[in-house]
Amino acid sequence: MRIFTAAAVLTVLGAATACSTEADMKAVDPSGSGGSAASAPSDGAPTPVPDGEVRTQGLVMVLDDGDGPELCLGGVAESYPPQCGGPALTDFEWGDVGFEEASGVRWGQYALTGTYDGTAFTVTDAIPAALYDVMAEPEQDPLAAACDDATTTDTTRATPEDMDATLAAASALPTYATAWLTGNTINVAVTEDAEGAEAELRRTWGGMLCVTTVERTEADLNEVNQELQAALGEQLLTSGSFAPDSLDAQVVFDDGSIQKWADATYGEGLVTISSALEPAA
Repeated sequence: MRIFTAAAVLTVLGAATACSTEADMKAVDPSGSGGSAASAPSDGAPTPVPDGEVRTQGLVMVLDDGDGPELCLGGVAESYPPQCGGPALTDFEWGDVGFEEASGVRWGQYALTGTYDGTAFTVTDAIPAALYDVMAEPEQDPLAAACDDATTTDTTRATPEDMDATLAAASALPTYATAWLTGNTINVAVTEDAEGAEAELRRTWGGMLCVTTVERTEADLNEVNQELQAALGEQLLTSGSFAPDSLDAQVVFDDGSIQKWADATYGEGLVTISSALEPAA
């Protein structure tokens, strides 16, 4: 599916961005009690609704293109003005700072707290980016080196051209799963015969190289990713492979039931679910 170059080694597998579909989401509380409900459609994927106030994880885009403000939890098109969509916002006030306007569109970054009923987000607190203060957390690189003992055999064969040739050779391996860079180290994952794969790659690469074994190929992850997108539907914001042998998916809200469903459906450790909205308390 992807061809690696030194400039672009990793592409998200089938990233699915649902910018404007969250407004159509429906959630059913079969008990009628108003608690945290998780209905199960025919595909088995739950659609939980938060019980109590939730908040966004930091700043998110709020946009009004004339139909009322929306909470953009998914992708945002980098146009001017930007384009995005999501759950409708009620009781939202722009305030005096923090937004821009152009071509009849108003938008800005806000940290929001409120309640979410599966369709609309009712705002109880909105902090614009200009007034938002949070201690920055160190970013973690999900693509760590595959091993601690990567070796070099011939530094004269470690040019950018050698790297491109080696990444191309890696993708042609019959047991190829994926490849990525950590610094000047080429990491390659195969489903079997790591020693044979390393010997083949040493034909073109003398720099730092690490070959490791995983269970699933890139095609396997693509297939699971497509199934995941179909099962989660409009509550899915993004999904893709950011590390070998695993998938990451972000949904509008998960109380843990979607993660349990993913573990039961695909096995523990394959799919990691994150929630764009989290409990406020």
